Amino acid sequence: MTALPRRQVLAGLGLMALAPRLARAQAAADPVEALIAAAQLGGAVGFAVIDTATGALLAERQADLAMAPASTLKSVTALYALDRLGPAHRFATRVIRAGEMLILAGGGDPVLDTDALDELAAATVAAETAAGGAPQHFAVWGGALPRIDRLDPAQDAHLPYNPSVSGMILNFNRVHLDWRRGDQGYRLSLQARGRRLSPRAYTASIAAVERKLPLFTYESGKLESWTIARASLGKSGSRWLPVRRPELYAGDVFQTLCRARGLVLPTPEVIELLPEGAELAWHESQPLRDIIHDMMEYSTNLTAETIGLAASGAGDIPASAAAMADWLRGQGIETGFSFHDHSGLSPRNRVTARTMARLIAGPGAAGGLKPLMKPIPLRDAKGRKQPSDIAIAAKTGTLNFVSNLAGYAQRTGGRELAFAILAGDEARRAATEGQELPEGVMAWTKRAKRLQQALIEHWCAGA
Repeated sequence: MTALPRRQVLAGLGLMALAPRLARAQAAADPVEALIAAAQLGGAVGFAVIDTATGALLAERQADLAMAPASTLKSVTALYALDRLGPAHRFATRVIRAGEMLILAGGGDPVLDTDALDELAAATVAAETAAGGAPQHFAVWGGALPRIDRLDPAQDAHLPYNPSVSGMILNFNRVHLDWRRGDQGYRLSLQARGRRLSPRAYTASIAAVERKLPLFTYESGKLESWTIARASLGKSGSRWLPVRRPELYAGDVFQTLCRARGLVLPTPEVIELLPEGAELAWHESQPLRDIIHDMMEYSTNLTAETIGLAASGAGDIPASAAAMADWLRGQGIETGFSFHDHSGLSPRNRVTARTMARLIAGPGAAGGLKPLMKPIPLRDAKGRKQPSDIAIAAKTGTLNFVSNLAGYAQRTGGRELAFAILAGDEARRAATEGQELPEGVMAWTKRAKRLQQALIEHWCAGA
């Protein structure tokens, strides 16, 4: 190795010492860099801002850096499903009589709940009563969509936003856990909770056990069996748990609802092939456009995956995501993305801020995306909503140490901006993958959201 002259070594050390001051000086000269430095997020922050009227790029920073889109990917899924299925598309859940067998046939309705299933049960009981004679067999069919055990295998098994996929979906394939502490210990119950009805879920069980960690364990046998760490339970509480056997779960609840009306059905079984038969009753979902509106507001992963799979007709999520990517290329956006699902849950998804902003400004504006997005209020330093003449309609995207926002912003009397802000610390995200609320993530996310608002305010001030 050749030794450097002493003068060069000293000069190098001097530059190293000056680097923090140079960075601070640069931030002071650039208000955007000052905002990003103050957020102290680490990792990367990329953005792109486009004038929707002219298509002109107004601002950018690391706009071609491929980052995890998280749930902002649902904006792509929304446009894709609307284009392929149509905004008026409805998903149908049917009851079919094939000889001595009664079949509950799922049609991939992502928003079917217990109350809607009860309406279907009422119609079924009326039809069966009129026909006379009880069925000898009761089956559930979920073949309208491919069977997928878990949206993302890397995520913790107990996370309610990571359930199984099937053409038979009930309550977003979740079961509601409720607990109360009494004189005899804890009372735990699992319910198929709807808005009005909450029958017991007989296909799942749960027990509190003496341990601190893990919080939950899961086994699948005759029942879906959960345990929960007793040390984590307070006096009372509740939460949702994912369902891994959705056909049996829906069949169990349907059986309970029919029995309450006097029709006793046999124990449900799962069938792979749907036989021909007479349709006794059916329930149609709300129109797809309404389903997407709710998906964008509540960011439901299962809805995104089911409408994406329905739109593509593919046999699994990766193939369906690839079909969606081909569709996006057909919209004139050919680079800057890699899709592995429709919800953004997979950390392998990638998109650039430039590509996302182009999607929002182009196909999004043409496809009526803005009314489907969630209004984002501006907030003060204490998190309280504050009045503002800036209107924001956008989709959030959140993973551990990832916080994104993509949508539209407009000051009263100003031009409409299409924007995408991607912020992520990939090293911390990878280190905490699958964990629920790892240390430091809540404070990090709050700082990221404050930065998003500050950037939008800065852009709108010049618009």
